[in-house]
Amino acid sequence: MSALPSLSKLLGINTSTLSIKEHVLLEAGLFVCICEELKQIFSEEYKEYFRLLNFTTEKENLMLESTLTQLIIKDILSTEEYNLKGIAYYTDTFEEVVEEFAIGSNASPSAIFLRKLINLHMSVRRELYSFIMKKIIANTEDAGLDLEISSVA
Repeated sequence: MSALPSLSKLLGINTSTLSIKEHVLLEAGLFVCICEELKQIFSEEYKEYFRLLNFTTEKENLMLESTLTQLIIKDILSTEEYNLKGIAYYTDTFEEVVEEFAIGSNASPSAIFLRKLINLHMSVRRELYSFIMKKIIANTEDAGLDLEISSVA
């Protein structure tokens, strides 16, 4: 398995003027933004479910936080491009561990596993991530951040 492409590169952000520390912080920030956007998208998808269970916003957030990995795996599986064995191979993780995440018995993935899983998710749901990336770029511009962006993936 080759190294994961940087999120800033996928966004088309020129990082040549950043120090290593700044680049690492940018990557961490982008990772958090992607996770937050995914939670928001899944929140919309499960809005009726949350309404039926009369969830408060706090309960909804806790549920999304604890099931994000499971929801991503289920979404990858729904594309039928990968099965659990394929996800395990791509993420370099034992199939049994991926299965634990898929059924929800393990809700605490490592950051490396989650990053690989999101990278795989990006490859099967390109349109979704194009939307997410555009939203992140718009949010950084709205916040007045001066990122040199060459193009959106």
